[in-house]
Amino acid sequence: MFIIAGSYTVFMREYMRAHAPPGSTKYCEPLQGQQTSEEQLLAKRVPSPPSKTSRNGTPRTSASGLLLCPGGGTDGARRTQAGSDSTTVAGITCRLFGPPIWSLGWGPEARTADAAPPSGLSMRLGFPTAWQLQSRTRTSRAVVDKGQLVPRAPPQNAGQHSSVTKYRGLGEASACCRLTIRVLEARNLPRADLMSKADPYVVLQLPTAPGMKFKTKTVTNSSHPVWNETFSFLIHSQVKNVLELTVYDEDSVTEDDICFKVLYDISEVLPGKLLRKTFSQRPQGEEELDVEFLMEETLDRPENLITNNVLVARELSCLDVHLDRTGSAAVVADQDKLELELTLKGSYEDTQTSALGTASAFCFHYMPAQETELSGHLRSSTSNVWNWNNSAWHLTVPLRSLAVGKEVTVDVPAANAPGVRLQLKAESCPKELAVHLGFDLCAEEQAFLSRRKQVVARALKQALQLDRDLHEDEVPVVGIVATGGGARAMTALYGHLLALQKLGLLDCVTYLSGTSGSTWTMAHLYGDPEWSHGDLEGPIRHAREHLAKSKLEVFSPERLAGYRRELELQAEQGHPTTFVDLWALVLESILHGQVMDQKLSGQRAALERGQNPLPLYLGLNVKENNLETLDFKEWVEFSPYEVGFLKYGTFIPPELFGSEFFMGRLMSRRPEPRICFLEGIWSNIYSLNLLDAWYDLTSSGEAWKQHIKDKMRNIEKEPPASSGTSSWLDALWLQPGTALAQAFKGFLTGRPLHQHSPNFLRGLQLHQDYCSQKGFSTWADSQLDSTPGQLTPQEPQLCLVDPCYFINTSCPPMFRTGRRLDLILSFDYSLSSPFEALQQTELYCRAQGLPFPRVEPSPQDQSQPGECHVFSDPACPEAPVLLHFPLVNASFKDYSAPGVPRSPAELQAGQVDLTKATSPYALFNMTYKEEDFDRLLRLCDYNVRNSQGAILQALRTALKHRAPEGRPPGTQT
Repeated sequence: MFIIAGSYTVFMREYMRAHAPPGSTKYCEPLQGQQTSEEQLLAKRVPSPPSKTSRNGTPRTSASGLLLCPGGGTDGARRTQAGSDSTTVAGITCRLFGPPIWSLGWGPEARTADAAPPSGLSMRLGFPTAWQLQSRTRTSRAVVDKGQLVPRAPPQNAGQHSSVTKYRGLGEASACCRLTIRVLEARNLPRADLMSKADPYVVLQLPTAPGMKFKTKTVTNSSHPVWNETFSFLIHSQVKNVLELTVYDEDSVTEDDICFKVLYDISEVLPGKLLRKTFSQRPQGEEELDVEFLMEETLDRPENLITNNVLVARELSCLDVHLDRTGSAAVVADQDKLELELTLKGSYEDTQTSALGTASAFCFHYMPAQETELSGHLRSSTSNVWNWNNSAWHLTVPLRSLAVGKEVTVDVPAANAPGVRLQLKAESCPKELAVHLGFDLCAEEQAFLSRRKQVVARALKQALQLDRDLHEDEVPVVGIVATGGGARAMTALYGHLLALQKLGLLDCVTYLSGTSGSTWTMAHLYGDPEWSHGDLEGPIRHAREHLAKSKLEVFSPERLAGYRRELELQAEQGHPTTFVDLWALVLESILHGQVMDQKLSGQRAALERGQNPLPLYLGLNVKENNLETLDFKEWVEFSPYEVGFLKYGTFIPPELFGSEFFMGRLMSRRPEPRICFLEGIWSNIYSLNLLDAWYDLTSSGEAWKQHIKDKMRNIEKEPPASSGTSSWLDALWLQPGTALAQAFKGFLTGRPLHQHSPNFLRGLQLHQDYCSQKGFSTWADSQLDSTPGQLTPQEPQLCLVDPCYFINTSCPPMFRTGRRLDLILSFDYSLSSPFEALQQTELYCRAQGLPFPRVEPSPQDQSQPGECHVFSDPACPEAPVLLHFPLVNASFKDYSAPGVPRSPAELQAGQVDLTKATSPYALFNMTYKEEDFDRLLRLCDYNVRNSQGAILQALRTALKHRAPEGRPPGTQT
């Protein structure tokens, strides 16, 4: 083998001498984006070959001046897995992987990218090898001088492109920069055990450069390791780049332990200026880590971004890969036993596999601005283990070298797979996004508001006996906010809506929001496009019938088989299936007794003429495994027009919920889920962890308030990621620590019955100034919000739960920019503490800077709450008036209707048991007697009708508040 390698080296040396242009710069180039030693940087570019000697003292410089170095050595070339041979042809480096051979080459100045390659060069020279294409990007690189990174002069005309592309939000265009990082040394590392010191190494990762992860060498038995290793990333200055530096202690027996971890916002690294940082864990520990940083501009084409100043969608490319084969039938039959595995780290697809003997097509979506590589391996298809005879032969293709729209053919480098080729072609993905990046209301909702105001104006004129028609800008916005509570909430909301309809006030409402059990009522009603103007007795009768029937049929063998078929269909369509989906099907059977073929997008028919309020359903996104709900939660809004995150200002049409997205583009469209699966999400009380359950069992309302106040103080103290002036360490509850501590933490915070939905934020990156944007900061309520790598865009899946895990409210969507409510009708379905959820909502909203009325019930109201309570805040004109309707039996026990006392025979009908211990309306009770259903329904109907005067007065106040200055509101005749 050494004889072959030596002959091959002589051949390539003479070949290069024959074809190298006169005066070409000689150099030895390490792989871009890979680990580079100090000596390699020094040897990167030299005007003439330096004098190098081998281990036996023999000079390594050829007679022609071409610098030669071992493919596996450290003198000028990085060692690959099996050694490499490097030659630059037409601005492209081809590297051949195989046994250790010699690396050689000349600089990119030797030939231009458009020059034709030397004729006669074969990619299969002497023996089967893999090969690699490496493009030469014109960048300002760092060199090492006296042990430091030294910046070169910036490239000429850097950043001269200033064109801005605008689409669906703010467009930005700028080129990437190269961040060079040199890991120097660490000090005071703790002992791994009693017998020895740590065996440390450092892992570097940048979430905004997906697929790029670097590791230093391991320094054995040292508390003061010295690495002096250099790495580089291509980064974009308009996104939030937070570098993760993790010092590990290598262990050959158990999982490597983390010594400590640092998150560093690199925005303080200025272009062209060397910055040296010492990261310390004090006062928690004595560990220190020294790192140098250097940022340099490049001459790359400016990258067009689409952003709402919180999330950023970057350019995306699509790599089409076609696997073709030629050869005899015997060879093809042998190839059928092999599989080709292609991997593109950082892409949406990541890894794909195909049998080698069949023609196949692959597609990878990736960021072209990154130094990503397509790698391939061969393995046996008859076992799950690698075919080691073939896995040693692999190919790597750097994608930055591929010209857009041009096809490149690559031979699969295996001796037992002749005639197998890959055809590669990179194309730019459409710039248009499939997500709505913006905090403003979508065009469909704005059009609905215009139509609904006409309906509301007519209803207000009649209800308030106004003497003239209202102008559109005079129409107040009224919203109904319903809480959760299982079948109790569903039944009570029917009663409340029925009362508003009887009073002629239902048409005064613009928005109707709900969570948990109240969404069951909403989802059923909006199946009828004319529900608010029709007879509500029909839907009420339907609900009564199914709540009163036995639930044994729900779990009959026939129904169970039906659930299984439905879940199998969901899986075939690509939807992830979990226990929550089974709960959704069981719930559908309980509430309807049959399959309801309704979808959220179908509810638009109920909004076409503004004939009904706009329904807003609320969910909560949480961490699946490592945090309790109180520590991390994000509001997710569902409407017939959009589904999205309030915090990120990112929404998709409901038809696309459940489909796969990457970087704002639609990757795989799946059928829209039926409404029952969404009801399962909105009332998902099963995805709790032990910490959630323990807190719910042991905490009081005052403890909850203190918890929120503490969280707000912690967030204020936490150095925000937008400051860009320092580094910060992970909080203790983020530190993985030992394997035992991690296992115990997982036991407490894991959600065994978690819900899974594809994450439509996947791949999107945080804007450099995202923390300072009002749209984000309004809903930022977690310490993790200052840590971009821990936020939802980095997650492959969503985990959606019932918002009652946090607060039993559906208020948050009402405060979205553009809605501006004047009056809120709050329907609370709690059996105890009638003001607790509302006070929690007030505390949360005020902590987030949202204009919420002051909720200060008197001691008498606390002990004996009435049917309706009015709350407002004269000191805050933006705060809406709020009418609160707790679930109480104050006067209904004595009156059958407002002002109509009960006869002795009717007194029994007025007895509604709302005590928590004995009530038939307990949260988990899904079977009501018909008389219990009717009593609860009539109670809620009565409470609203008995408060008619308060509602009308609140409407007058809202009308006065909405009236433009200088124009008196319509007056009552």
